[in-house]
Amino acid sequence: MDSYLGLFDPGEETQLPPEPQLGNIEYKLKLVNPSKLRFEHLVTQMKWRLREGHGEAIYEIGVEDSGLLTGLSYNELTASLDTLELMARKLGATTTVLRERTVDGDRQMAEVLVRKVPDDQHNIEVRVAVMGSAEAGKSTLLGVLTQGQLDNGRGRARLNMFRHLHEVQSGRTSSISHEILGFDSQGDVVNYSELMTAEEICENSTKLITFMDLAGHRKYLRTTVQGLSGYSPHYVMLVISGRAGILGMTCEHLALAVALDVPLFVVVTKVDLGSPDETIQCLQSVLKSVGCCRVPLLVKNDDDVMTAGSNQLAENIVPIFTVSSVSGYGLELITKFLHVLPPGISHKEKERLEQEKCEFQIDECFRVPEVGPVVGGLLTKGVITEGAKLVIGPMDDGKFVPVEVQSIHRNKAPYRAVRASQSASLGLDFAPMGLRSGMVLLNDEENPTGCLFFQATVCVLFHTTAIYPGFQTTVHIGNVRQTAVMEGIMAVGGIHTNDRASVVFRFLRHPEFVRVGARLLFREGLTKGIGKVTQVFPFQAHAG
Repeated sequence: MDSYLGLFDPGEETQLPPEPQLGNIEYKLKLVNPSKLRFEHLVTQMKWRLREGHGEAIYEIGVEDSGLLTGLSYNELTASLDTLELMARKLGATTTVLRERTVDGDRQMAEVLVRKVPDDQHNIEVRVAVMGSAEAGKSTLLGVLTQGQLDNGRGRARLNMFRHLHEVQSGRTSSISHEILGFDSQGDVVNYSELMTAEEICENSTKLITFMDLAGHRKYLRTTVQGLSGYSPHYVMLVISGRAGILGMTCEHLALAVALDVPLFVVVTKVDLGSPDETIQCLQSVLKSVGCCRVPLLVKNDDDVMTAGSNQLAENIVPIFTVSSVSGYGLELITKFLHVLPPGISHKEKERLEQEKCEFQIDECFRVPEVGPVVGGLLTKGVITEGAKLVIGPMDDGKFVPVEVQSIHRNKAPYRAVRASQSASLGLDFAPMGLRSGMVLLNDEENPTGCLFFQATVCVLFHTTAIYPGFQTTVHIGNVRQTAVMEGIMAVGGIHTNDRASVVFRFLRHPEFVRVGARLLFREGLTKGIGKVTQVFPFQAHAG
């Protein structure tokens, strides 16, 4: 396996893999007094690596293109780092030395993170969904990371994460709450321990981690699936209690992340209460199993953090962290990992999405005093600005009605515009009858319509017997969540576990907006399946 698992490992004197042609990792033996022409070439090269890395690039200084760890003298390394900083400054980027290492006695090498925030953004944003069984310590861990204060052992840190009184009383999350953790250009944490408001955190951060705290109890599983499907997180942080170990809901959440193909990392909590060794061994076995086929990597030091951060997307690596929210053990490593975690979408792909007509998926609806109706969700394509005239729907008759965007908020701060792949809250000029989550905001020239019937190619991940026409299941397609009936199955004798077939679905309650090619997840009890929409049948007034 071509990977960087040996990257700067102490005691390892082997070379790195050859420099990759694609990606955001660049090897440089030295950058001492380059000519003007050479300097311009190096800047162009850095610009390309930044685009490949979605605004972030990693430079290995003192390493030949073949991967040989040569190292530099102290003066050469200092001069090379100075040149690298000048290159970054030319592009409006910043540099942070992630680590240094000595080879061959007195020669040194360094790994440097170069970060450039796109001109039209305040910061680089990464969305992380936090999953795991009830009582695993998800909300407490988020409280410690975002508030900068350790827990008292009785759940004090999680109180700021809860949105409802019954959550405070029961200690269980039942809704989707959002929290942010920022990093400045030097890699230092920016959170509520230093600043008072989310707006200040956004303004002072070059990288922003948006956590979505999802519910862990089985009772709220559909809300958790809705968050994972509707908000399209870049990563999943699976939290496991070191005391309780891997429970049924842990496996359920892991299976959902794998089915939706979301990169994940694992945090084992409560290590101050006992050794987590048994839990880690069990976890490693589950990750290596046929259903997952992942490579577990137990993170013990800074070298492991860099290895995990640079390889996770490419090599199916699942980093495993052990932490305590009470003693603070392991929190520094997970914070460093979040700092070097690659953004989830490339700048090129983001530009492509922004050129398309807008599609805003609505996940939440509120009515704010003196503001009016507000919808929250994710903009999957296009750009929405204040004053934009859009259409919202589908209504019960399958049609869309015109609305105007009055205001835009992101991370609790006002914005002029929201761009593709960003989540936001939009204030509307009025609330149409039947406004609900699952609707979409679109450009009015698209002439969109809803649908009751659609066809999809599905794969059954698990079912105890066979599925036949007439089977009812909860279908998740992006922000859409509704019960549907399998009206037709193109397979003789039904479909069983691991079977693939083309299926015609019918929504039971009201029309939904579905696009061809959208990813689909259906579940009912222990039954689970995934698929892709292949055909949509426009809603007819007499249908149903």
